[in-house]
Amino acid sequence: MILGKYSFGIGDRFCHQGKAQLAALIEAKKHGLDITPVWNKSHREHTIIGTEPADTRKEADDAVAACGWDGPYFVDADHIGLSNVDQFVDSSDFFTLDVADFTGKSTESADINTFVKKHARLIGSLRVDGIDAPLDITEERIGMIAAKYLSAVGQAGKIYRHIAKAKGADTFITEVSMDETDQPQTPVEMLFILAAVAGEEIPAQTIAPKFTGRFNKGVDYVGNIERFAKEFEEDLAVVAFAVREFGLPENLKLSVHSGSDKFSIYEPISQALEKFDAGLHLKTAGTTWLEELIGLATASGDGLAVAKEIYAKALLRIDELCGPYATVIDIDAGNLPSPDEVAKWDGPKYASALRHDQSCRAYNPDLRQLLHVGYKVAAEMGNRFTDALVAYEGAIAPNVTANIHDRHIRPVFGWSDL
Repeated sequence: MILGKYSFGIGDRFCHQGKAQLAALIEAKKHGLDITPVWNKSHREHTIIGTEPADTRKEADDAVAACGWDGPYFVDADHIGLSNVDQFVDSSDFFTLDVADFTGKSTESADINTFVKKHARLIGSLRVDGIDAPLDITEERIGMIAAKYLSAVGQAGKIYRHIAKAKGADTFITEVSMDETDQPQTPVEMLFILAAVAGEEIPAQTIAPKFTGRFNKGVDYVGNIERFAKEFEEDLAVVAFAVREFGLPENLKLSVHSGSDKFSIYEPISQALEKFDAGLHLKTAGTTWLEELIGLATASGDGLAVAKEIYAKALLRIDELCGPYATVIDIDAGNLPSPDEVAKWDGPKYASALRHDQSCRAYNPDLRQLLHVGYKVAAEMGNRFTDALVAYEGAIAPNVTANIHDRHIRPVFGWSDL
């Protein structure tokens, strides 16, 4: 099972926008750009909303059938581990192995020594095409990297083999995720992480590294864009080198877990992909849910009432809702409007505050982050919320499609004629 050069993770909290999401990729395909859709949903999201992995599979299958999509597509068990992977095995054919928590866990000295000896041929000043300065590799440095990452990659190997035993080795796509750590990996660290992935015989087709800067939920990238661009290009170069050096899958590519809407780094990503003729897996999370709220607000009537109620309740429960996402949000509570103020808004004003348009003076990134993590409130509304999604689909769907196509696909993949 092979993942295409370009693929797009389309998270959908409530499993209602599959057709609208797919419409964006269909539009891109009309202009010659093939992007593989990957519906992704995590164990945490399923738990909060009360859905099952089978619901995501049904959404994907139904959307593909309704839209006449004739290309490949996948359903991603997003950020899973050994403790919860079994519930995804039947419904998923893409698995994001989240092993960041095992980074730095103790590793047997014998395993470290074996790893160092296995890769001693790389010691010295290593030239990698696409990186200006040679990589300085020493025995000590390999040992330090092994001590930091071997446990995490070993855990990825355990999860992969568990899935392979249950499904068959050639029936799913594997991603190794290292993005939820404190510090970005250096090019040398990336090189030996990939060496370890090869050593575990994980046929990874995507790898998600940690980049510098803040990848907060629902808002733009915070950090030095030039530094990010350099890191991204170096990672592309290391991936290409590692594929040749360690026998990893030829289509191995970077996966960027954007937290949605990292618009300021899309241009350097696009330029780097063209420079290296590289593929990309881009994951968005929560964008569709926010477009649902925007659609409900602009539909007015009960749709606007639902949107206002969700904000009011989310504000009352801000600490509870933000807790699980504390490392990926930065909310200034002083910039959040009161429920009484929001209650007076009309639909366009609510939408303007929420929509990620930095040129709009009404845009409120603090409100957007709160609502991004406030989907639990909508889930607790049960049928009232999901019935509203059905009733106001005509207002919601165009927002979902345009958001994915215009704000993500066009700038990331650099196709100006789309």
